[in-house]
Amino acid sequence: MDTDDLSREAHDAIIIEAERLAHDLTLHFGVLSSDCKDETDYLEKSKLLAQEIKQLDDFDLDDLFFGNIPDKEKMKFTLDKMISNIERVNKIPLDKRHFDY
Repeated sequence: MDTDDLSREAHDAIIIEAERLAHDLTLHFGVLSSDCKDETDYLEKSKLLAQEIKQLDDFDLDDLFFGNIPDKEKMKFTLDKMISNIERVNKIPLDKRHFDY
């Protein structure tokens, strides 16, 4: 799938939230969509990715952010917010979400 296939709720919960912190973070969540079969799969994998990023050491963060690690407190806040957003979107029935196509 592609990020264009996401509902507005899922897009805002993940892509927009990631972009508020760092474009490099947005890139990782955007690329992740190509490995997903549908929005439900994307939400699940995005939540796992956010949790994994929270556990990374400085070396891996440097690699993930291409040498531009954002403030770690802001990053933790953003990742926690993304996880919370994902949980909120998961509670919305798929037929009640808004798709642009």
